[in-house]
Amino acid sequence: MLTEHEKATEKDLKLSIDRIIDLVRNVRNGLIHDFLQDENLRSYFLQQYKRELSQVKAEFLKRDLKDLLNSPIDLSHYGLLIKQMQDSNTASISSTHHDLFYKELEKIFVRYNY
Repeated sequence: MLTEHEKATEKDLKLSIDRIIDLVRNVRNGLIHDFLQDENLRSYFLQQYKRELSQVKAEFLKRDLKDLLNSPIDLSHYGLLIKQMQDSNTASISSTHHDLFYKELEKIFVRYNY
């Protein structure tokens, strides 16, 4: 049986993980919001895939991005980052982790590269 102190510590740990997950979600959603702007979406697609994005594909791509925006984060995809943030007890995401966010979005972008 847990003591009151252990229960409080466990609750603090849970809140800490929730805060980290919220931070990761906010970063991911901020990136998605950037891509929901037509100019950013088309520019990125052209830069990454060396091709123009048709209006129809752009609308479907934005729909998929909005779906991702409304979904919870993929804990298996971001698990290592969450663990590192928890272990270091920091709420900052370094520039070395930004590729992780793009990799999740890349799964959607590649569907429209045909």
